Amino acid sequence: MKKTALNHLHYEMGGKMVSFAGFDMPVQFEGVNVEHETVRRGVGVFDVSHMGEFWVEGPKAFDLVQKLTTNNVAALNDGKIQYTCFPNGKGGIVDDLLVYRFHKEKYLLVVNAANIDKDWDWVTKNTNGAKLTNASDATSQLAVQGPKALEAMQQLTDTPIVDMEYYTFKMVEFAGVKDVLLSTTGYTGAGGCEIYFKNEDAEKIYKAVLAAGEKYGIKPIGLAARDTLRLEMGFCLYGNDIDDSTSPIEASLGWITKFVDGNDFIDREYLEKQKTEGITRQLSAFEMTGKGIARQHYEICDINGNVIGEVTSGTMSPMLKKGIGMGYVAKSHMKLGTEIFIKIREKLVPAIIVKLPFYKKLV
Repeated sequence: MKKTALNHLHYEMGGKMVSFAGFDMPVQFEGVNVEHETVRRGVGVFDVSHMGEFWVEGPKAFDLVQKLTTNNVAALNDGKIQYTCFPNGKGGIVDDLLVYRFHKEKYLLVVNAANIDKDWDWVTKNTNGAKLTNASDATSQLAVQGPKALEAMQQLTDTPIVDMEYYTFKMVEFAGVKDVLLSTTGYTGAGGCEIYFKNEDAEKIYKAVLAAGEKYGIKPIGLAARDTLRLEMGFCLYGNDIDDSTSPIEASLGWITKFVDGNDFIDREYLEKQKTEGITRQLSAFEMTGKGIARQHYEICDINGNVIGEVTSGTMSPMLKKGIGMGYVAKSHMKLGTEIFIKIREKLVPAIIVKLPFYKKLV
């Protein structure tokens, strides 16, 4: 198993370690619910150094990123970020990712840990001569998330960050380390930032983050709470909600699939046809109205027990105190307010199709 530069600290802090995407990672420290609420109400820090980072540079950089991703890279200005996906040439998704624009000839692609090798192969296979660098093994990343995150992290840099717009980034000196990338992104819906730096600076920065957040109640957070937080917002998880067999249109990711002039990405014609002609299934969100927790691969049924879909993600929401989930549902049952049933231990448990996000921020 691979180890992040902070692996030894996770053991010292009592993290419960598991194998995830080929890495030895902390699934939890104090407990999922308390870690989840810490992020929703204050600030928590995740080691997400297992994520992948690819640099795309040179005169052909823009053309390559525009071809490989469904969102419109031409809409990005310097210092802006885009959520997007790689279509796979067969109507499915290679991965979902973030695109950071430094300038028209320099982009950073941030991809999922489990897909680093697959994504790198895909990018290099489709390259047009742009300069490509896989910096994944040399790069560490922290996600500092929660409503108090930016206020706490401001103590570690002289560059103003508290009022940064969502999905923007700056290169800053942070905790005495130069050339740190700080972006107002995250996978929790709780606000905050993600910070990228060299492996050799990881321990120094991690300890500084914990010290700066101490008066805000900062805690280390594991992967389990990362999953419950993202699901409360309805964010897709690759391998669960999206994969090589699901199209972005089916996955309710039409908002990152831009059919505009000049955006001739892979699979554009196929996906545009899906959008125009309609689809037979769609990733839909549901809340349990009966007692039970939906889990991945559970069958979704109609009132007569006929299978109309399958659960892709499900959990008990720590904030809502009810079962929530997502799954691909047949067109006949996709409408908001429609009653569906989740088959749990041969019993049909009622649920209802709802609008995302499940969790709306506290006033």
